[in-house]
Amino acid sequence: MSRENRAQTGPAAWLSNLAVRAMLGVALALPYGTRVRLMGWLAARVIAPLAGYSKRVRANLDLVCPDMPEAEKRRLIRAVPNNVGRTLIEIYSGQEFIDRVKDVPLTGPGADALEQAHRTNRPVVLVTGHFGNYDVPRAALTGRGYQVGALYNPMKNSYFNAHYEAAIGTIGRPLFPRGRKGYGQMLRFLKDGHMLGFLVDQFMARGADLTFFGKPALTALSAAELALKYDALLVPIYGIRREDGINFDIVVEPPIPHTDATDMTQALNDSLEALTRQHMEQWFWIHRRWKPEKYARIMKNRADKA
Repeated sequence: MSRENRAQTGPAAWLSNLAVRAMLGVALALPYGTRVRLMGWLAARVIAPLAGYSKRVRANLDLVCPDMPEAEKRRLIRAVPNNVGRTLIEIYSGQEFIDRVKDVPLTGPGADALEQAHRTNRPVVLVTGHFGNYDVPRAALTGRGYQVGALYNPMKNSYFNAHYEAAIGTIGRPLFPRGRKGYGQMLRFLKDGHMLGFLVDQFMARGADLTFFGKPALTALSAAELALKYDALLVPIYGIRREDGINFDIVVEPPIPHTDATDMTQALNDSLEALTRQHMEQWFWIHRRWKPEKYARIMKNRADKA
């Protein structure tokens, strides 16, 4: 296991998890709408400044949107963690969350293709990003009776990961943790004609040299490679938060045409970028998506080995 992905244990991780659990417990005791708004406020006003997320949002915006007006950057520094906080408590709300989104209609030009694949048991690789609430499509499809599995990255804090995995498992199973064992189970599930969900907007050191917001962004090709190997549809899908901050629209884009994994994955990046530009506050700008210095070292090492 790499140093970057090594699980965190010990007193600091335990105390951090204890604080999160206490905050979640208080929020979950409140009515649904109140808890969602409260967690958004806490994430924006308390957690983001203390955890350094506010600085990270600004750094990412400075990198990829250098001409953005300062007032808009300040707005996003508050609005982005607000969406993140709302998303977290929604995921932990379990059945209440599922009941709220399970009947949200599938809209967009790819909705018919997705429903046809479900009827004919054609494998589907669903791709979204850390945008809006990324578990809305999975909850809605599972509520309709679709068989939807999900690949996920275990959290670094082992104490937090235990209850986080339980929370996302409530929304739908099976879950496949990244790694050899999870990958094997995932392949069998997909080959059986089911749907598999991916998030493809994180920095991957071994990923392809693609772009996101016009900057180099190493991106895993796994979703496109699986679609090609198993003749699965590759479908971008998003849960877009409405202006009321509570409800959602589900947009299904047309399946990405099968060409090669690199071009198909760049199309996925382009899809997410286009949607993010329409709703800048809904993408998780707290992610270290680009990592310019690390990217430069990786590309130098690749060139040296070529």
